[in-house]
Amino acid sequence: MTTALITGASGGIGKAFAEELAARNNNLVLVARSEEKLHQLASELQAKHHIEIDVIVKDLAEPGSTAHVFDYTRNQGITIDTLINNAGFGDYGDFAERDGERQIQMIQLNVLALVDLTHKYLPLMRQRRSGNIINIASIAAFQAIPYMSVYAASKAFVLSFSESLWAENRALGVRVLCVCPGPIDTNFFTAAKFPPTIAAKNTQITKVETVVRDTLQGLERGESVVVSGGLTSHLIPKLSRLVPRRTLVSVLEKQFKA
Repeated sequence: MTTALITGASGGIGKAFAEELAARNNNLVLVARSEEKLHQLASELQAKHHIEIDVIVKDLAEPGSTAHVFDYTRNQGITIDTLINNAGFGDYGDFAERDGERQIQMIQLNVLALVDLTHKYLPLMRQRRSGNIINIASIAAFQAIPYMSVYAASKAFVLSFSESLWAENRALGVRVLCVCPGPIDTNFFTAAKFPPTIAAKNTQITKVETVVRDTLQGLERGESVVVSGGLTSHLIPKLSRLVPRRTLVSVLEKQFKA
């Protein structure tokens, strides 16, 4: 039986991955800050699917947290067959006026924790010549977005990083996939403190279950990148190649300004 480690597993895409992979008879290691939500999810999935689930309550934005996760799985003798780097958050507003510490925490979680966990588990997968790494980015990865500058930049990093690793590891039995969802049915806009007028413009909302389905299908096909969402989500990567960057970012500045 294989084991998947999922970060940000207490809700949203992470929870949906946990539910789907449990249904496919995978053991799970669930990582998130919310102890109550994690244990509740673990209890439900264990009762329903009779799998083994380990819970690690940890804020991956904190220094040393990734080492704690890795040491736990190593000490417990748990082999991670699938790593899903899902934990992350966004923040809306003029960069110069936003809380600086929150921007650093965003980079710590969206970028540094993802890179560190990948670097810890990838060599073991290469030794076994078997494994999957799924990195959750966003359609924001394809262009700069004013008033979401750090978030978009962090997701652009994840996209570039993942594509490079896909090429480096595809002949070694390890599949690496970057997932770029459009707007999804989570509390992302609320947590990022979007003004209601801006959040209301995102009318094409994709279900998290759809993102998980698209991801697992893309993984089976050996793809490097999967875009999940409606027509607009699939157009955005193309626009970033066809429209001059200055023009596109100017249009987005007007669209995202409160």
